[in-house]
Order: sequence, then structure tokens, then C-alpha cells
Amino acid sequence: MEKLPEQYLEMKKENFRGFQTWNVRSILSHVDMETGFAVNICLKDAAMGNYLKETLIGRFGREDELVVPEAHAWDGSYTSVKVSYNNIVFRVQSCKSGEYPLVLLVTPLGKEELEVREDPWRDDYNQAFQERCPSMLVLESGMLWNREGILRRVGDTLTASTPLKEYVVYSNGKHEDYDGNIPTQTPYLAARFEKTIVYSVNKELSVPEAQKLMEEAEKEYRADIDRFAPFQEDYEAIVSVMNWDTTYDARNDRIVTPVSRLWSIGHGGYIIFCWDNFFASFMASLKDKFISYSNIIEIAMAHTEQSFVPNHTDGTGMKTGDRSQPPVGSTMLCEVYRRYKDRWLVEFLYPLLFRWNTWYYNNRMEENGVFCWGSNHYTPVVENYWEVHGIGELYGCKMESGLDNSPMYDDMPVKKVDDIVTRMALADVGLTGLFIMDTRSLIRLAKLLGREEDIQILKMRQEKAEQGLESLWDDEFGFYCNRRTDTGAFEYRISPTNFYALFSTTVSAEHKARIMEHYYDPVEFYGEWMLPAIARNDPAFSDQQYWRGRVWAPMNFLVYIALRDHPDLEKMRMDLVEKSEHILMKEWREHRHVHENYNSITGEGCDSRSSDKFYHWGALLGVIHMIENGLVPGFGKELD
Repeated sequence: MEKLPEQYLEMKKENFRGFQTWNVRSILSHVDMETGFAVNICLKDAAMGNYLKETLIGRFGREDELVVPEAHAWDGSYTSVKVSYNNIVFRVQSCKSGEYPLVLLVTPLGKEELEVREDPWRDDYNQAFQERCPSMLVLESGMLWNREGILRRVGDTLTASTPLKEYVVYSNGKHEDYDGNIPTQTPYLAARFEKTIVYSVNKELSVPEAQKLMEEAEKEYRADIDRFAPFQEDYEAIVSVMNWDTTYDARNDRIVTPVSRLWSIGHGGYIIFCWDNFFASFMASLKDKFISYSNIIEIAMAHTEQSFVPNHTDGTGMKTGDRSQPPVGSTMLCEVYRRYKDRWLVEFLYPLLFRWNTWYYNNRMEENGVFCWGSNHYTPVVENYWEVHGIGELYGCKMESGLDNSPMYDDMPVKKVDDIVTRMALADVGLTGLFIMDTRSLIRLAKLLGREEDIQILKMRQEKAEQGLESLWDDEFGFYCNRRTDTGAFEYRISPTNFYALFSTTVSAEHKARIMEHYYDPVEFYGEWMLPAIARNDPAFSDQQYWRGRVWAPMNFLVYIALRDHPDLEKMRMDLVEKSEHILMKEWREHRHVHENYNSITGEGCDSRSSDKFYHWGALLGVIHMIENGLVPGFGKELD
């Protein structure tokens, strides 16, 4: 295993300090990264006695909390969320500044402030209990990650003693002991939630004083957002989803930005996916160097002994040792480097990414230069479902594509190449185009580092892949199509991945004109909400479940990148920019959601439980708009 760069280790020391929202279990938990001391806002409702201990964004259940994320500064200097639980609506704001390590302001709100789930019986029940048995706001103390410390409640305060720091947490709410059934196992403060409550660390504050601090912190937050006017909505969606999803992985002493907290909790505390976290690194690079570098280094460092970046790795300690995912890492590294110009980052990551490209070349390429998704045999370590299911089978091959249940791969046969490698019997336009993109980006990085020998190898690989791509052109259909490797027959179940052929700069003007016809065909792709993950005339389109017909931000983003190299397709590119922001803004403006995927008939995200409501790569739809309008300077150009 490679040794982490000293520069990165120093960045961790500089950033692992002060209170952050990085406890994966609750967005209302704030933990001092130097000691592990944490406070967590909880709520016990009056009528039913239900207890909200772990607040998360995006749960679907009727009895679950509803959360609207309002703000989260990159450095955690200001946060704000609105929460509805059993029709109790409140706002939680936090700030930290100078002599105030942490201030929390919890304000009860009227129901008109947030969508509530209508339940007349429960409303009446709540009202009947409210006067004699009001809801309780609870501040729970904790020492996270088995750190050393002593916690106490002393009157209306919480105290904590750690080897590094002493804490006193003050509150303007009088602690009430009448309810001994509050389900916490650590010292806590419980106050009747009838008014605004302030919690402050190490210095007592009144409500007006806390409100003034919040106003000042919010003003600084808004100044950062407004830097990107008139495209601040795109940027704020990125800021919100990236920062609320960023969490600490105590097992590996690192922060990463998993796709969402809900996914992380379901996978042992964290889960990082290959292409997802490379995209996350690029999005964070717009402002936060540490979050950007953490994501790109940690996902690259997850590589297997076979030198590929796995589909995913998670808190159980497992890695998907049979399969990778779309190779977008070198392209995203180019953009991260362009922002910060740290040569050491490229020197560290380039060899890993070059070996990954070599693995794809050796394991997924057919003799004629086309590429097929696959699944390699290996010895599992953890032996949980995600590690062992589908090895050497169609399932494993489909999962490598990242398009898990795409209709393109329904019932596709696989072929065993040797004792290790199994490949789908389908030459894939998408993977062939992605390999070309990856190779071109590696050439840029190799030029930066002066790796002349590698440049010649990479140019040979790119040329072979581009030649292979041309064998996938179907002149009668007028499109680059997937092609069976066992029968030679073209497949006409098409998706946005067919447009990835445009990563090749050798595509002729005639071919591009016919490709554009497919884009604008309303029977196939065109419409108000696009790009659908399978053509509209495909039998599976009406499913609108996961990769079966919905709109996915990474597809739009990759098609957009491919189009940038073809000025004669500017009309198509500009249309995709407009359509991408259009679908992101619908759910963002209505609910401040950033969805995993969207309905390509209605534009909704919340219509499907298989669309996480706060999944970071959804914000790529806004990144497209920002790139096109010059807010990501030099994107896609040669490096200097």
C-alpha cells in the first residue's frame, strides 16, 4: 500500500479541529474533531412520546422526519436546517467564531414554514397534550469514536473533560427532570420546547446575542454563494449536498463524501463508490481544497491488489474485488489540478491511475480494440452479499458499468476469457468511449510530469480504442451501437452512453450530424426532462425505476464533456446545458433536494424510493451550467 503524501497528512491535521457536522448518524450532531466530544439535538414529542435521536435528510417513511437543508458553509462556520417531526416544526442553526467554539440556536416554527404530513387525529391529539405535557428539546452529550473523556450534567449545563480540552455547554432553557424515560445513555439537557433555545459552548449567550452571531455567520455564507451570481442556485445546490454528505470515517481516520448518509449507515458507517467519489472531488474543488483532495486520494487509495479502483468499498472492510466502475478518475484529477496546481497530487495519483488504465486495457479490451464490461474471479475477504454476489456472472458485469439494471444489459450472455476474466458478450460504446477519455486525460497528466515513455504507450492505446470504436458504427441506424461479440449483431437498446463515442475526436462530421438526429428525436431522447437513461421508445422506459428510463446527472455530465470537443455540435451542447439545469432546479426550488435520479416524464425525484433525495452527484446537473458559463475556468483544456 502506498504511503500517503506528507502534504495530505498535514492538511488533515489542519482541518481536523473544531466542531463539525461529520458524525454520519445525525446532521444535528456537532463533534469537536480534536477530542471527539459531541452534542446532538434530539426531540421527544408530547403526544405520542416518539423520539427523534438521529436526524437525516431524505427518509421516505410516514413517521420519519422531514428535513429541508438551508445552508452549510464549507468550513462549517454556519449551518441551517428546518425539521418537521410529528408535525412539530423547528429550525436549527449553528455557527462558530472566535471565542464561541459552537453556538446552536433552535427555533420553533409554525407549520406553514415546512411541509407537514396531514394527520387530523394526530393533530388533535398533539393539541390536547401540548399545554400540560409539552414536547421536550434534548441536547445529548457524547464521546464519539471511543475517544477518552468524562461527561456530566451540572444543573442547567453539560460538562466534558478530555485530555486536550474542557467544555461547559450552557443553555437558556431550564433543565426538566420530570420525564425520566428519555432514551439516552449519556448526560443530557432536556427543556420544554416552548420557545427559542440557545446552546453555547464555554460562554453563556442570550437569544438576541445568539441571533446576532447567526446573522453575521449567514452573511458570510451568503457572500460565498453570491460569488457565483447569477448562477448561485447551481452553486448552492453543490455546496449543500457536498457539505451535508461529508462525514468522518473513524476506521480509517479520514473524511470522505459518501453519496449520502443514508447509504453510509446501511453499509457499516461509510460507503465510497468509484466514479461517484471522483465526481465529488471535482465538485468540492470549486471551493474546498481539503474535501476535494480527501475524496480523490481516498477513492484512488481504495484500489485492489490487481490495481483497479473497485466498484465500492464500505465500513464492513469489503471491496468489490471482481469489478471496477467507469474510469473517470484521471479526467477529474485534471480538473482538480487545474484549480490548485499542486504537482505533488498528480505525482502521487498518476501512477495509480495509469495502472488502472492498464488493467482496463488488459482485462476488458477485445482484440479489435472495443471494450466490454466484466467481472473477475477472486477470493472474497469479508464474504458479505455485495462482495460475493454475481462474481463472474452477468450481475457482476452489469454492476461494473455503474448502470446496475440498465435494459441494455438484460439477459446478455457472458463469456469466460480465462480462469480469471469473464466479460459481457457485448462490445460497449460507453466503455470504449470512456476508455478513450481516460487515456486522453492520462496523456495530459503524463505531459505535465514529463513521462514520455508513458505518453507513447497511452497514444497507442487511444488509437486502438478509437479504431475499435469505428467498428461499432451502424451506418443504417446512423449511430454508434453496442455489438454482440458472440454473434456480431448490433444492439438497438440505446442510452446516453451511445453518445460517449464523442469522446473520440476522430468521429467524422457526417457521423456527428446523424448522432445529433438521435438526440433531437422525441421518440428516442428529446423532451422536457432529459437525458433518459434508456430511449423513450424502449419497452423498459415506462418502468421509470433506477436506470430504466430515469435521468441521471453523471450521464448528462459525461455527454456534456464529450460534446465540448466538437464545436459543430454547439447547438446540441447548449440544449443539454439548459435541460440539465431545468431538471435540477425543479426539485431544488421545491424541496431543496438533490436527487440520485429523476423521472424523465415528470421531472420529479421524490416519486421513486430508488431515488435518494440527497445524493451528491445530482449536483453535476448544475455544474454543467457553471462550466458552460465560464465559472470553472479552463475546463477540459491542456494542463500547464
